Amino acid sequence: MAILVLGLLIFLGVHSVRIVADPWRTAMRARLGENAWKGMYSVLALAGFALLVWGYGQARQAPAVLWTPPTGMRHLAALLVLVAFIFLAAAYVPRNGIKARLHHPMLLGVKTWALAHLLANGTVADVLLFGGFLAWAIVCFASCRRRDRATGTVYPPGTASGTAITVVAGLLAWAAFAFWLHGPLIGVRPFG
Repeated sequence: MAILVLGLLIFLGVHSVRIVADPWRTAMRARLGENAWKGMYSVLALAGFALLVWGYGQARQAPAVLWTPPTGMRHLAALLVLVAFIFLAAAYVPRNGIKARLHHPMLLGVKTWALAHLLANGTVADVLLFGGFLAWAIVCFASCRRRDRATGTVYPPGTASGTAITVVAGLLAWAAFAFWLHGPLIGVRPFG
């Protein structure tokens, strides 16, 4: 469990620098240069991600069960993860109504994904992993919205075609992951 916690601390810590130390981040980017900063950031984030994946895999070998979710929670989780994939697509598809209206859809996707997995899983490792991501995404979303208000950020209006493409892309990505990729990559098949 210690490796999972260390991985979470590194991965989420790197992704929290702008939340807790934005002036320091800006100064370091200026001092090191954009490419060196991104390189250091990427190496640390990848190391943290590798540790949390490894630690979560180890924790799943001997799970400490806190509760057993009802079977229906898996169905709800699948629906919520579909919504999370649509939010994720909204972060990348230009001029979609979801991003125009809600702002920062990737963070909304992380929140939705984490909540879905907390509802469907009940081990200590699940609470650490998905609870950690949920807490981080809530704090990061609030920080980004404050920064948007302070800088007067205006998001371009969405179009019907951009929104439709977003929904279709999210749906297709969800289907590919849920039916074909989740099992080989994660070791659990959500639909049998």
